[in-house]
Amino acid sequence: MSNAIEDARLSTTQLRTGAQILVEQLKIHQVDHVFCVPGESYLAVLDALHDAEGIKIVTCRQEGGAAMMADAYGKLTGEPGICMVTRGPGATNASAGLHVAMQDSTPMIVFIGQIARNMVEREAFQEIDYRRAFGQVAKWVAQIDDPVRIPEFVSRAFHTATSGRPGPVVLALPEDMLVEVAEAQNVRPYRRVDTEPGDRSLAELTSAMQQAKRPMVLLGGSGWDSEAVRNIELFAEHQQIPVATTFRRQDRFNNQHPCYAGDVGIGINPKLAARVKDSDFLLVIGARLGEMTTGGYTLINIPVPQQFLVHVHPDPEELGRVYQPSLAITSSARPFAAKLASLPTLLNPTWAQWTGEANQDYQATLAMQTSPGKLQMSQIMHWLSETLPRDAIITNGAGNFTTWVHRFFQYKGFGTQLAPTSGSMGYGVPAAIAAKIIDPTRTVVCVAGDGDFMMTSQELATAAQNQLGIIILIVNNGMYGTIRMHQERHYPARVVATDLLNPDFVMLARSYGAYAELVETTEQFAPAFERARATNGLAVLELKIDPQALTIKQSLSEIRAVALLAKP
Repeated sequence: MSNAIEDARLSTTQLRTGAQILVEQLKIHQVDHVFCVPGESYLAVLDALHDAEGIKIVTCRQEGGAAMMADAYGKLTGEPGICMVTRGPGATNASAGLHVAMQDSTPMIVFIGQIARNMVEREAFQEIDYRRAFGQVAKWVAQIDDPVRIPEFVSRAFHTATSGRPGPVVLALPEDMLVEVAEAQNVRPYRRVDTEPGDRSLAELTSAMQQAKRPMVLLGGSGWDSEAVRNIELFAEHQQIPVATTFRRQDRFNNQHPCYAGDVGIGINPKLAARVKDSDFLLVIGARLGEMTTGGYTLINIPVPQQFLVHVHPDPEELGRVYQPSLAITSSARPFAAKLASLPTLLNPTWAQWTGEANQDYQATLAMQTSPGKLQMSQIMHWLSETLPRDAIITNGAGNFTTWVHRFFQYKGFGTQLAPTSGSMGYGVPAAIAAKIIDPTRTVVCVAGDGDFMMTSQELATAAQNQLGIIILIVNNGMYGTIRMHQERHYPARVVATDLLNPDFVMLARSYGAYAELVETTEQFAPAFERARATNGLAVLELKIDPQALTIKQSLSEIRAVALLAKP
């Protein structure tokens, strides 16, 4: 489009409702999916979406699920996931997904229908001041009171959600504003702004790395894509440096690569933890170095690390926030990875052995573990890792069941892992739905615990309504496993509030029209999974595991026995 034509389009104004102006901006910014639960407070927007070609509306069953779908969309595409919810209860339900997006640094925009402007400060029906309510779980929260300013606010929302450290934005839409007629000038499509490392910083990095005997790279955060991941792999190959990934960011590096050292998160391999501590050059790209990545802030000294720490992050406010880096570099992951791949090979003879040993330590963690009961999760995860296509997407929420996924499934490329670093239960099912909607050609498997699944189980209806061929594995041990583990460690044999009476998951799934089976032994799993996959439709397998199989290394009884011995 020529500048003259574009300027003419931008300057053309016509009378439109606020809702029509809003939807036009979504089209300009190339929005193709909206995840929503409808509400009367933004009916005008829904009406405007009726005529919006190219925007698919995904109707969800609970606002938390809708927001988590938008988060998954943002993770996979790098573009803001769009969520629309109604005021009050709808908005507060959506806050679960907002928190995920904030802690995971996911670009997302949540539009909330709001009470009429002339009712503000009366505690009107479902009134909430979202600036105060969501100030800590969003990068920016605002209310659009003038329809003329909708293009300005929406443009800022897209830029804010994707710039620096990406994250969620909340825009409240008063219902009377949405039906008000106004003239508003359109805007140009937003453009994501990446920050790039300077030559001086790269020279300092190279000089410091040359002096290192035990270098290590740690990858995390958002803003990655397949090309960035490949560039890091090339860098690791050229320099023969071990690479680890942060908590639930294991798809930032091919887990089968000979330079892979494992993931730094919950239940970290003790040898990897020691390796991080002992490294004399630690290059951290994209990660915030939060609690889960640092073993409760123990792997790296605060405030001055024992390692030569090079911290690379797109938001300068994250640099030096907890740890004082030896070298701070403000840069997005994509351009930084490209620069690393082009660095000359340093050929330090000691690095290859250090890297090989790190990879051997990781390979040792893949050895299958025997747990109580007839169904062995380590074997099932091994089978899935070896059988599924390399681009298969694995989603999960939170719970002890995830330790088997993160330990024994190997992620082979970017965009194959959707998991909340915030530890939010209920994430797996909505994430799987979003993933399959975005790319119907890819295999999508959700692994959920029984308590985890029930948090968003109603979204089975969304999967069925959209005819999505996702496969959900419900790992059922009849309890909130993670909480029970901590309960037994701190208050052994005093069980309160952690036992669960579950529905018949097979019958529940079949009521939604899904294919469903109960799997009670390891041998039953592979044939059942193949039958589920052959249906090409929604499928649920309930995996009945022994309640004693509480962790990979310790049974419930063993955890209790150790705790009882330790009691005074």
